[in-house]
Amino acid sequence: MSAKAGYRATADFKPPALNNQQAVLPWLARLSLGTGVFFSGFVLFEPGPYEILMLALLCLWLLSGLRLSIHALTLLLLFTLFNIGGVLSIFQMDDLKKAPLYIAVSYFLALTAVFFAAVTESDWRRLQPLFTGYLAAATITGLLGIGGYLNLIPAADLFTLYGRAKGAFQDPNVFGPFLILPINWCIYQVLTRPFNKSLLYWALFLILTLAVLLSFSRAAWGMFAMSLLFIPALLFLRSTDQRLRGKIILISVTVTILLALALVIALQIPQISYIFYQRARLEQDYDSARTGRFARHWLGLLLSMEKPFGIGPLEFGPMFGEDTHNIWLKALLDYGWLGFVAFIILTILTLAFGFRLMLRERPWQPYLLCTYIAFIAHILIGNVIDIDHWRHFYLLIGIIWGCAGLEHRYQQQLRTDHRSPLKILGN
Repeated sequence: MSAKAGYRATADFKPPALNNQQAVLPWLARLSLGTGVFFSGFVLFEPGPYEILMLALLCLWLLSGLRLSIHALTLLLLFTLFNIGGVLSIFQMDDLKKAPLYIAVSYFLALTAVFFAAVTESDWRRLQPLFTGYLAAATITGLLGIGGYLNLIPAADLFTLYGRAKGAFQDPNVFGPFLILPINWCIYQVLTRPFNKSLLYWALFLILTLAVLLSFSRAAWGMFAMSLLFIPALLFLRSTDQRLRGKIILISVTVTILLALALVIALQIPQISYIFYQRARLEQDYDSARTGRFARHWLGLLLSMEKPFGIGPLEFGPMFGEDTHNIWLKALLDYGWLGFVAFIILTILTLAFGFRLMLRERPWQPYLLCTYIAFIAHILIGNVIDIDHWRHFYLLIGIIWGCAGLEHRYQQQLRTDHRSPLKILGN
């Protein structure tokens, strides 16, 4: 059986009928996953509902027999090495301050990535509640950010910071990037569904786009531009249907023109135009000043050569006046060379898995494609911001590794059973 034929079989597969008791458990499992991801969009204080719920889910799923494959175990090993580097870095500190708690949170988030990888690999259909919960969270927190910025809701100041929308997050620079994966999903649905079945996704796309604009996050703007460019381009390359290709071109051009016009109109509002032009500059004063961000990056790199075990979590800011704002430098100084090497290997493997699989015809391919584009964007902005405690970043990693595990099982099934590869879909 060819891989393409195998895909058709998996796509058409319908699981056997279940009795009422058997049907309830998978439904509860999907509900728990969607609910867990949903709360990742609300981080006004820490620990938040997400941490509490995810800790409960981790325990319940493990007690229920969740299995870790070689992919999930490899991911766990790399994250463990990363955080062992953080523990060694703590021993370089005279005053521990909040460093132990910081590393504990880092490892907890790492465990969530392993959890998402394991549940995805065990049944690809669990990706749907993950994306549904994420999209719902992004929509609500996006509306809170918009409503707060426009002063349309009570306690509007709670959802803004420094004149920028931040939704139910503590920082606009986290709020904006959080919205990128659901934006990717909306773009994918708009391009691949008939118009009358994509109206909801059009509406959600517009809401999330406005929220990203009002976050005034340069990183989020760049990520948004990547999504608009790469998702249509990849769908165009993958498709052999000329009508679909024509639709992709038409929608892409139309959306680009409409967004440009909408931006021009929005810039007529003084409040928006002032912050937009301030934020739109490629280089801010705090980037290029004598002791600015880029100068601190160089000084931090020199310091990492002298301190192979790192200087301790959260120590760079007090020493240099600002945090590292660079995930690679942060890995070097907060997690030492051991953590840095583990993170480099983890990043390379995640990029390799996604690149190899994102255009293969599989039922889980749409989820992987959207996640992979979002992951690349996060890695790129990691050069100017710290992303090691972003909850949704670990979800992206978990989904990609879970899909890699699905593909591994799929290929194994093809080699061992030429009759049907359906067993990899889970029960």
